[in-house]
Formats: sequence, C-alpha cells, structure tokens
Amino acid sequence: MIDIDKQEAEDGKIMAVFAYIIFLIPLFAASDNQFARYHTNQGVVLFLAWLVLTFVGLIIGLVPIIGWILSTILFSAVPLAFLGFAIYGIINVVQLEAKPLPFIGGIILIKSY
Repeated sequence: MIDIDKQEAEDGKIMAVFAYIIFLIPLFAASDNQFARYHTNQGVVLFLAWLVLTFVGLIIGLVPIIGWILSTILFSAVPLAFLGFAIYGIINVVQLEAKPLPFIGGIILIKSY
C-alpha cells in the first residue's frame, strides 16, 4: 500500500474506478494523479493476468478429454476471479485506499509516484 493524499485520491476517484473497467481511459486521462495511476496499474495487471490465464486455458484445451475438462473449469473460474478482483479494487477506490490486489497486486507496470 502506498501513501496517498486524500484530496488527490478524491480528485482521481472516478478515473480510478474506470481503471478496473477499461484501463485505457485513466491511463491517458489521469496521468498526473498518483491515486488513479496506482489503480490503473492494478487494472492493467488484472487484465494481463486474465489474458495469460485465457491463453493457458486454450493451450490446455488442446489436450483431449482431461484438457477439455480442465479448460472448462479454468474458463469458468477466470471470469469469476476477474470480477471478484475488479470489485475488490473498486471497493478500495471508493474507500480511498491504495491496497494491492491479492496475488497479482505487487506487480508494477505503471509507476504511480
């Protein structure tokens, strides 16, 4: 968790929520707000994790029978996990907190400070 000025967090709240829905908007529109950039990073990492897990599911699905079963489970779990992580991130935004997402939140792709 990083230290964020409460006024800056309040100013960047809307863009930070968008970071979990579509990260491109705050990536360019809120480049000067540390709070929004922090959550944009979390949104980008979440999207990339979803992309990687989807690709892994496609590869696993190529294996007959057991691969089909495992990929079906993966394709069911990944969207639910994505939704859960996004909701967790949005709750953090609404509470004006900069908590990292579980498991993947420590990855920094966009420097926010």
